[in-house]
Amino acid sequence: MTKLLKVFIVLALLIGVTWFVWERIKPGPTKETNHQILVEKIEAMGKLELVKYRFSDVVEHKNMTAYLPDASVLLIIKADAVGCIDLTKLNANDVEVINDSVTINLPKAEICYVKIDHKDSKVYDTKMAFFREATLVDEAFKAAEEEITNQVKKSDILAQTQNNATHVLKPLLEGLGYTKVKLTFR
Repeated sequence: MTKLLKVFIVLALLIGVTWFVWERIKPGPTKETNHQILVEKIEAMGKLELVKYRFSDVVEHKNMTAYLPDASVLLIIKADAVGCIDLTKLNANDVEVINDSVTINLPKAEICYVKIDHKDSKVYDTKMAFFREATLVDEAFKAAEEEITNQVKKSDILAQTQNNATHVLKPLLEGLGYTKVKLTFR
């Protein structure tokens, strides 16, 4: 009986050591991804980004139907809005240099883009969405982007862009030797 017990103990140890080693060296799952990337368009850019606003929005979006319970989603949205000046609209007639003074008539400030940061945005809660959850979340994101764009247009982002343009370009021009710098906007 003791011989049989010793054989079982040795066999159990052997199986345990083999299992332990196998778990350490066994190959993990393999992944394969193929890409076919093509450059579709190359475009010259001349927009000088001068201010970036970060917005947060808490969105409750409901989808009400007569036959199903009301579905809702609660999102916490983070979005960026950037104000810029398009320097490609600047031409030689907009720059006047007389001795040590320069006058530049810059293009008006514009909103470069409003973009939701999907990485920092979160779906906080969904209720009764079931199979319509993806559609509901997509609708909520679109509604949030539209509302944030409207709020950006109401904000002082364009005035701040022009102010920042003055603070960025004036020292640059003074560093080039101009003692009198005048910046105006169309």
